[in-house]
Amino acid sequence: MLYRNLGQTGLKLSEISLGSWLTYGNSIEKKQAQNCIKTAYDCEINFYDTADVYNNGAAESFLGETLKSYERSKVVIATKCYFPMSDDPNDCGLSRKHIFESVHASLKRLQTDYIDLFQCHRYDKETPLEETVSAMTDLIRQGKILYWGVSQWSAAQIQDAVGIAQKIGGYQPVSNQPIYNMLNRSLEIDVMRTCYASGLGIVVFSPLSQGILTGKYTGGTVPKDSRAANDTINHFMQKRLTPDVLSKVDQLKSLADDLELSLSTLALAWTLQYPAITSAIIGASKPEQIEENVKAAGVQLSDVTLAGIDKILGTAPIDQFTGQNIKALG
Repeated sequence: MLYRNLGQTGLKLSEISLGSWLTYGNSIEKKQAQNCIKTAYDCEINFYDTADVYNNGAAESFLGETLKSYERSKVVIATKCYFPMSDDPNDCGLSRKHIFESVHASLKRLQTDYIDLFQCHRYDKETPLEETVSAMTDLIRQGKILYWGVSQWSAAQIQDAVGIAQKIGGYQPVSNQPIYNMLNRSLEIDVMRTCYASGLGIVVFSPLSQGILTGKYTGGTVPKDSRAANDTINHFMQKRLTPDVLSKVDQLKSLADDLELSLSTLALAWTLQYPAITSAIIGASKPEQIEENVKAAGVQLSDVTLAGIDKILGTAPIDQFTGQNIKALG
């Protein structure tokens, strides 16, 4: 496994990390889920991402129970708050009250004394941003969290948070967690450059587009053993499995075959090509999926291969400010 610094911090994250949405604490059997964590740890994955709202706290509880078997200093635990966990009017958003109470509840479920990275799951338009930054700063000073970050914030929102932190002498966010993969490149428009310029590391989720970029949905059907096989997710996936998407996946699979790589390895290596990206969060219901995905760590794709991928996708990574390929950032 290779590791990268999270933005301008000294914290090192594995290039491939493990998430817990849709899986742990819910859709797969406990022993199998524990085997996934063990496999990830044995593969030297050190970053584990979750959120309080994942399975209404069950994902955090499972992760806490499982990771307590491993040396705490060797794992980096990230969780999030924003979404409501109850009908209480204060049990949502990024107010000082909700942030503090969410941290305390997450610490209990995770069975740990501190959270390495505490993330704002969304932006809260109803709470002054200075209140949020101040709350995060105080939690860091109290040692309850070590760093704080954001998820799916716009470039302007990130810039505002950094500016307020500097203004009040507080701690700025150190990370952003957006969606990013071959089929969704909106991150490249402006958020990637803003994060890079402001010192935030980017930890992307859905780098395999919820399994589409593994090739397992070839033919437009969802396998029965897939975590996307439940009715709600299946309906969502069927809307995304368009003829255009399936054609692109087939072409990418052929390219991966020529390179003697699996499609998932190609897709993950592509995601990690930019220096602004710290880690790619995978989801896994089987240990062998983790063993396959970690092969992407350290894989270097040639300019010819990257150009071939752009041709298949029909898109190119052009920065709107400079008109240059973002890969030039470095």
